Amino acid sequence: MLFSAAFIRMFNIKKFQKIRKQLRGLHGLVFLVFLTANAYAGWQEGLDALNAGDYGAAFKEFEVLAEQGDAAAQNNLGILYSQGDGVTQNYKEAFRWFSLAAEQGIPSAQYRLGLMHSKGEGVPQNYKKAIKWYLLAAQQGHTRAQFNVGVFYYLGESVLQDYNEAFKWYTFAAEQGHAGAQTNLGIMYSEGEGVPQNNLYAYMWANIGSMSGQKEAKGLRDFLSKKMTTSEIEKAQVLARKCIKSKLKECAKKTSP
Repeated sequence: MLFSAAFIRMFNIKKFQKIRKQLRGLHGLVFLVFLTANAYAGWQEGLDALNAGDYGAAFKEFEVLAEQGDAAAQNNLGILYSQGDGVTQNYKEAFRWFSLAAEQGIPSAQYRLGLMHSKGEGVPQNYKKAIKWYLLAAQQGHTRAQFNVGVFYYLGESVLQDYNEAFKWYTFAAEQGHAGAQTNLGIMYSEGEGVPQNNLYAYMWANIGSMSGQKEAKGLRDFLSKKMTTSEIEKAQVLARKCIKSKLKECAKKTSP
């Protein structure tokens, strides 16, 4: 269980503080995704202020829209409060605005609520509430939420441990390019967790994950290569190329040569 141990050290929900950079990596993207979807008065000014690094001005523009019930602006206020950009950092206010946006179905805000419940920011730590919000975001295709749902099911954190469910959610995230999910699929194939043991597919996913700089993926790939024949490694590399060529959409076991 060598790489299962690595998995726990890296992704254990109870150790979120050790991977804060990973968990915070979506900030700028969230702004752009929702800002470009709105083109009415006040919105462009907020976008321009963000691009200029004037977070105070951006905050003022978004605050007006958020008070009027605009879900995307509410989400962005939550981000500004959580990061302390343009306003004093305030997790309780961030939680309030994320909650308003999440109730309107914004997946990014739902994901953020999951993070805040997981880390105990602005609210008491509560993994049951965290998985609720992660699931809502994951069901709308939010990649990091899908990955985190996979972690919860793999570890049995606030849900019944279910490797089949973990495998399913990791697959959704992996197909959207999440390197951690790709690595974890490699681990599950290697260990036969939630899927029949298969070194070819373990190597395939580890190889793909390593292309994004995942050290754990590279370590798993190198570990597997010592257990595989040259012919098996070549077959696994063919699978990886097919998977990448299909933009990660044709990577299931049925594509095995």
